[in-house]
Amino acid sequence: MTVIGGGLAGCEAAWQLARRGVPVRLYEMRPVRRTEAHETSLLAELVCSNSFKSELIPSAPALLKRELETLGSLLLRVAREASVPAGSALAVDRAIFSERTTAAIEGEPRIEIVREEVRAIPPNGPVIVATGPLTSEPLADEIARIVGEGRLFFYDAIAPVVSAESIDRSALFAASRYGKGGEDYLNVPLNDQDYEAFVDAILAADLYPLHDFEENLFFEACLPIEEIARRGRDSLRFGPMKPVGLLDPRTRKRPFAVLQLRKENREGTAWNLVGCQTRMRRGEQQRIFRALPGLARAEFLRYGSLHRNTYLCAPRVLAGGLALRADPRVRIAGQITGVEGYVESIAMGMVAALQTHRAIEGRERIEWPRESAIGSLLHFLAASDPDHFQPTNIHFGLFPPLETRVRSKKERHARIFHRAEEAFAHFLRPASGI
Repeated sequence: MTVIGGGLAGCEAAWQLARRGVPVRLYEMRPVRRTEAHETSLLAELVCSNSFKSELIPSAPALLKRELETLGSLLLRVAREASVPAGSALAVDRAIFSERTTAAIEGEPRIEIVREEVRAIPPNGPVIVATGPLTSEPLADEIARIVGEGRLFFYDAIAPVVSAESIDRSALFAASRYGKGGEDYLNVPLNDQDYEAFVDAILAADLYPLHDFEENLFFEACLPIEEIARRGRDSLRFGPMKPVGLLDPRTRKRPFAVLQLRKENREGTAWNLVGCQTRMRRGEQQRIFRALPGLARAEFLRYGSLHRNTYLCAPRVLAGGLALRADPRVRIAGQITGVEGYVESIAMGMVAALQTHRAIEGRERIEWPRESAIGSLLHFLAASDPDHFQPTNIHFGLFPPLETRVRSKKERHARIFHRAEEAFAHFLRPASGI
């Protein structure tokens, strides 16, 4: 069968099918055709954050990872092998992650990797389209033609990365919020004057234009820093720069605001400016971020940028099992389905593969438990209001409510988490055939 796209979802789907005895032809257009965001020709290259999100129990991201690992996810296994310290989150060394994923896929005898651009859906046989948010124009046009639905666009922003040796650590302090995870983050403390000057600079910064796109749509969970600042002067310090749970050991006080830096690789030679995704011009990024304490000589290994994301209106175009209503032999996986996030994309690759395998064998479609993380994501794609559809990460708001009201958020989340675990364990009983 055919899998189009060598990103997270495509690699997971190809691997799961191959391990179940299905020969797969995996198409990846890089390096024949590049994208606005990728830098290498490796499979499963991460282009935004290097974080696979929270590991805390109970949390929705941790629950989704548990379900995928129970199902035998290749990508989650590789993520564990490539992990770097990140407090209570699972973060990876980008290079190691992509290199090991590529090696695993290349080493699977039932997977044939084809390096060319697919411009149209193959006319025969089962197909999984996992081309991600940077689907090429010809293929996106083809999908739009098939589903009879106009494409939707939003913008996804990337945060800058600076070299470790260019950071003046004497002006920063190492700590994780509330002491969870040790000293995995470097924190740039700002007083009220520092913060106000930072906001003023961002609001006055010269930005890269949005080019020929007609609408200015942003994904709420990954807003450019200048967009957050425009929503109010305190938006940043109550958002990505919130100082809650952090005490500067030199003053024993909580700063007015904090910019956090997180390791990009195991060696700690590169650090990501957390929450500072931006479309400011490169010169502006240098000027504004170097004005912050400890970053005066910051060497930018990667500048922040903005790229186009493409996704389908899932409630209108997808049937059960991620199949296209207009052509059920074609399944959609990854971010193009309307989920957002690395782990969520992997989950959709897993679902598409398992459903395709069932279809090949002539068995009924898998009905995922609504209480589970995977089931809740699929329910979101199927049941959202199509007139106001926007991609989402996994969160407890997607799960069915508890039968009884629980006022404590901590207790409510714990109950949802354990209910999901029980439902998923029952779902995976031996007779399920998963």
